[in-house]
Amino acid sequence: MSANDPVLQVFRLGTPWQAVDPFLFVAYHLDDYPEGTTDLGPDASLAGRPLGQDFGNPAGWNMYHGQTVPGFPQHPHRGFETVTHVRQGMVDHADSLGATARYGDGDTQWLTTGRGVSHSEMFPLLERDRRNPLELFQIWVNLPAASKTADPHFSMFWSEKTPRVVHTDSGGRSTEVTVVAGAFGDTDALAPPPESWASNEIADLAIWHLESAADAEFTLPAAAGPDTHRVLYVYEGSSVRLGDPATAEIPVGTGVLVDATEPVTLTAGPGGIKILLLQGRPIGEPVAQHGPFVMNDAAGLQEAFEDYRRTGFGGWPWPSDDPVQPGDAGRFARHPDGRLDTP
Repeated sequence: MSANDPVLQVFRLGTPWQAVDPFLFVAYHLDDYPEGTTDLGPDASLAGRPLGQDFGNPAGWNMYHGQTVPGFPQHPHRGFETVTHVRQGMVDHADSLGATARYGDGDTQWLTTGRGVSHSEMFPLLERDRRNPLELFQIWVNLPAASKTADPHFSMFWSEKTPRVVHTDSGGRSTEVTVVAGAFGDTDALAPPPESWASNEIADLAIWHLESAADAEFTLPAAAGPDTHRVLYVYEGSSVRLGDPATAEIPVGTGVLVDATEPVTLTAGPGGIKILLLQGRPIGEPVAQHGPFVMNDAAGLQEAFEDYRRTGFGGWPWPSDDPVQPGDAGRFARHPDGRLDTP
């Protein structure tokens, strides 16, 4: 890296995307589902698909672990958080806390799993006369050791309440920033869960979605912390140039770890650009992961498995492993205490 080059590391976007502390996992789902049936599944043949393990993307969409409706039936988590930001389509959520929801089209669900939660995430295909595209990010945020066995917490950030900032450059070209977490200038995101690393004043954690028009110029502010990690996932569009003057051109399908201690200017290519930005100060603790459990050591993992076998993390209060809401249900969230929340 030269003195004026903000780029620290470049990597291709695989499946999942490479994550940097305090993040553990970044998955991007883009499925062009066909019209739906009365059962909210795809109105298309499922012959030849390995139902329950369908990740091959034939015809541009997957069933994942779903048998009738695409998605992820009941599965457990412990020791971290899931942040699910949906750009298009709907997700039906149910969990062992008793919470349930339908959300999408710009909404974000933030779930602190803490000492343990089982949940399902199904993708109902609500439109019967047109296609049902689904686009979402699921981000796993680590929890520090002191919070890994905290009480679970369920939050819903509705699209209508999610802050968005539009910047227009000197040429009239715009960049929209969706502020899912953190503060962008004077604009604060909705409050993260209480035990989240994001709620710690030193964490400097941010989740922003950037969408720039063709050739738009936009400057990211410097992060607050000198050791903050900042990664740009350049996932759609043409390319983006970094620096002023530009010292690197990053093509779509690329992740880039940048120097967060200084502002960095982004200039979109001729096809515009979409970027997921993740940043935060590292937790800096040992990570021991086995599937859906993330602890600090092998003993913590063993305890997690034993607790799940013994308690099921509260049991499963739903009639099936893959519950979905009625087709005409709107967006809503029913919290574990029974409180109903709507946009």
